[in-house]
Amino acid sequence: MQKEVVVVVGAGLIGQAIARRIGVNKQILLASLSLQDAEQAAIQFRNAGFIASAACVDVGSRQSVQALVEQAEQLGPITGVIHAAGVSPSQAPVETILRVDLYGTALVLELFGNVIAHGGSGVVIASQSGHRLPALPAEQDRALAMTPVEELLQLDFLQPSQVVDTLHAYQLSKRGNSLRVMAEAVRWGRRGARVNTISPGIIITPLANDELNGPRGAGYRRMIEGSPVGRAGTPDEVGHVAALLMGPDGTFISGSDILMDGGVTSAFRFGDIQQPVIQS
Repeated sequence: MQKEVVVVVGAGLIGQAIARRIGVNKQILLASLSLQDAEQAAIQFRNAGFIASAACVDVGSRQSVQALVEQAEQLGPITGVIHAAGVSPSQAPVETILRVDLYGTALVLELFGNVIAHGGSGVVIASQSGHRLPALPAEQDRALAMTPVEELLQLDFLQPSQVVDTLHAYQLSKRGNSLRVMAEAVRWGRRGARVNTISPGIIITPLANDELNGPRGAGYRRMIEGSPVGRAGTPDEVGHVAALLMGPDGTFISGSDILMDGGVTSAFRFGDIQQPVIQS
């Protein structure tokens, strides 16, 4: 009898932390843009007693994501999808951020939503950054949630003249992630499955370290120092929340977004951290 399959799209520290909590006695398929990185992660999982294999995926390519879906289906029924792939404002230009973080997430939700098993669940790692984008017009919210995936990047307000810098692209993408998940929760629900987002703050990973050491590093450090909690988070803390959302204690939660940022967004709105101005 085939074991249930958990697919990790973006096998970095957060994806791995979640998989460790929900992947016991299941077949874990760890996928990254770098096959070498995915294979190294799979080796670590196998050494720790898990059943794990590796795959290469480019979330910006429909063909690549569909191939990952088919590889996962060969292993068994897909009952868990962890989408943790993405690039940050200091790692990529605007076009890449929109293609990976916005389009790529919508693509993963569409294609895995076509095959997710009854009783299955998914979690998408969004960002606190999506919560600090000023409110969008209702028609733009609906467009981010409902536009067919292959038309998403053609939206007028996502064009170069409208997206002013990489931070703006990132915030739009992460707002789009949570809106997309709300819409997809309806479709996943027809298959008896659930999907939610987590919007973490600064979680210490290689991506966060790139930001802390990049051009926005001083701002990131101010966010940490000015937050009510006064520290950055860890991948394992995100893993605990995801395990709740994806597990038996979270079966009444779908289409929701959990903001876990140590209170940074609270400090932006009601405390001493100044909100950067996004021009449009």
